[in-house]
Amino acid sequence: MYENFKVFSTELAGRTLSVETGKMALLANGSCLVRYGETAVLCTATASDKPKEGVDFFPLSVNFEEKLYSVGKIPGSFTRREGRPSEKAILASRVIDRPIRPLFPQDMRNEVSIVCTALSTDPDCSPEIAGMIGASIAISISDIPWNGPIAGVSVGYVDGEIVINPTEEQSEKSKLHLTVASTEEKVVMIEAGADQIPEDIMLEAIKAGHAENQKLIKFINEIAAEIGKPKFTFESNKPDPEMYEAIKEFAIDKVRWALDTDDKVVREERLSSVYEEVHTQFDEVYPEQGTQIEDCLYMLQKFVVRRWILDEGKRVDGRGLDDIRPLWAEVGLLPRVHGSGLFARGQTQVLTVATLGTKSDSQLLDGIDNEESKRYMHHYNMPSYSVGEAKPPKAPGRREIGHGALAERALLPVIPSEEDFPYSLRLVSEVLSSNGSTSQGAICGSTLALMDAGVPIKAPVAGISCGLVTEGDRYITMVDIQGIEDFFGDMDFKVAGTHTGITAIQMDIKIDGLTFDIIAEALEKTRKARIYILDEVILKTIDKPRPELSKYAPKVLTTKIDTEKIRDVIGSGGKIIQKICADCDCKIDIEEDGRVFVSAIDIENARRALQIIQTIATEPEIGSIYKGKVTRLMNFGAFVEIAPGKEGLVHISQLDVKRTNKVEDAVSVGDEVVVKVVEIDDQGRINLSRKDALMEIEGITPEPQPAPRRSNTHGHSTGNNKRQGHNKRPRNY
Repeated sequence: MYENFKVFSTELAGRTLSVETGKMALLANGSCLVRYGETAVLCTATASDKPKEGVDFFPLSVNFEEKLYSVGKIPGSFTRREGRPSEKAILASRVIDRPIRPLFPQDMRNEVSIVCTALSTDPDCSPEIAGMIGASIAISISDIPWNGPIAGVSVGYVDGEIVINPTEEQSEKSKLHLTVASTEEKVVMIEAGADQIPEDIMLEAIKAGHAENQKLIKFINEIAAEIGKPKFTFESNKPDPEMYEAIKEFAIDKVRWALDTDDKVVREERLSSVYEEVHTQFDEVYPEQGTQIEDCLYMLQKFVVRRWILDEGKRVDGRGLDDIRPLWAEVGLLPRVHGSGLFARGQTQVLTVATLGTKSDSQLLDGIDNEESKRYMHHYNMPSYSVGEAKPPKAPGRREIGHGALAERALLPVIPSEEDFPYSLRLVSEVLSSNGSTSQGAICGSTLALMDAGVPIKAPVAGISCGLVTEGDRYITMVDIQGIEDFFGDMDFKVAGTHTGITAIQMDIKIDGLTFDIIAEALEKTRKARIYILDEVILKTIDKPRPELSKYAPKVLTTKIDTEKIRDVIGSGGKIIQKICADCDCKIDIEEDGRVFVSAIDIENARRALQIIQTIATEPEIGSIYKGKVTRLMNFGAFVEIAPGKEGLVHISQLDVKRTNKVEDAVSVGDEVVVKVVEIDDQGRINLSRKDALMEIEGITPEPQPAPRRSNTHGHSTGNNKRQGHNKRPRNY
């Protein structure tokens, strides 16, 4: 039935990678099913027959689709079907997009859609990597013009060894989570999260990934040579060379004047007037080519900026190549939030706010991997006013999600463990003003906000970007690029880290790749720059986390109980735990392994709730002191509930340090009193003493009292002085 069906196989990191073509999605320009272990990803590449009208850019879309059936799950949504892409799916789409986009003809206006659908997911064989390889194959065998192929692998660092495509078990132990994509000659994409990895190890890992990619590229080229289609021709959108030269001659000095300032607002005002002059001069000359006039002005700005850098070593704002824009930081700006930090670099300004929450505030995840929740979240917002535009607010796009994830990845290695700091954490970075490197500003602002909130981070983190301008084999790198240098340059190499090493990398390029010399230089320049930011700005603003949390932050206490006692703490229909929460004004989270998290704004309420839980979950011990509530009064004493369902008798002789004639003289129903366990009989009934508790806590000497008469009421021998374990130190108070 499928006469063109073919299967190609190779080995990748000790596992079989097979590619099936000619069977599925045959109406796409190119398609393949990539199998890696038990992972299967369908990859398609489709292009429109004609250029898309009214666009001045190459219209490429890349989508990685998670299907929960691939891991045997039914979606948790109300409709029980996949909805908007998860954050991880969006990030996977971006990782596939970044290496393939620069290799398409940028003057092509035909729409191109790349779709990678995870049909089966093996946690040991990354569907994202299979999708990246499959996307490259689908485009390579299609008739869509492209200067590929590319290949990509993940790289780990496990027990001091570099590992290609680590398994799930290896990934859990790895100090590095790196994705490297390459062409035959150069590295085209780097994405990394790392646990303070030194630059030299990072470079070796990148080289190892690049070397593995060369085997895959050879494999893809063999497939394309056998079944690839001839590439179609397209209508170029490049401006007419004569038009460009005419506009260049008329406007080049005006453009130089407009760009030659360190103020973005002034630059845009000047450029606006230049654009008006050019259109006035050339609209009648080229009446049908208004869009191309705009393209010529873009090309002219790019020409000026790049010639300044390459020929004069001059940057638009007058800085040296390794100079950082003026830096400024502040913490504690907002009185009611848990922590806040404002970080500014030149005209880029980011405010980050930290919020501490309870265990139940962790984000639940509904994806194709085994991660079910996360307690540390970072969200990034960039409103239109940050770039001086008047647009209504909109939902976060892929860029915002990607920048938030980068900042989250950068700080994750220094976030204290749940055992050391039992909180959920949410950071929100609000970009107040943007002129380049806002994601790195969010990283610096996050460090400030976390320390202002009193989070005991392991080390402060800073981020910085490095730019690039190339001409043939010649290149120049520059640190801390602003918006215009990112726009007209060839690279935005973002690196975050501590004094010790790198915690995150994200590399965006507009050219066909980077050499190892460029990567090494970028790593070294960003290392020096981030250490300067840490020492001269962040640590001079706040040198360590605050010793105490904000008074508005919840205070969290933890304990662990026997799993068989969880039911007792929760109670029938949740009655007991709800009562504890109401009485103590707190929140309680209980994990299946018996871990208990109690949170309250008032630490004393949390302590009281924790004591109640411990009392329910453990048998009272002689000598322990509790705070309980009087539930009943009898002639011979008072019953005190020390925990829901657990009460004991305080004999009248044990109600106070002074002589008590009537029970009502000492306590009333509803009173909260401290009591000490003095006896537990063979039937588990508890004798309590308020007198002994007061004596131990307050050091009060009792008045002499006659020995009480014996009584069989309640089955207690209340007249004796048998107090087992009387000298034990209290376990709970």
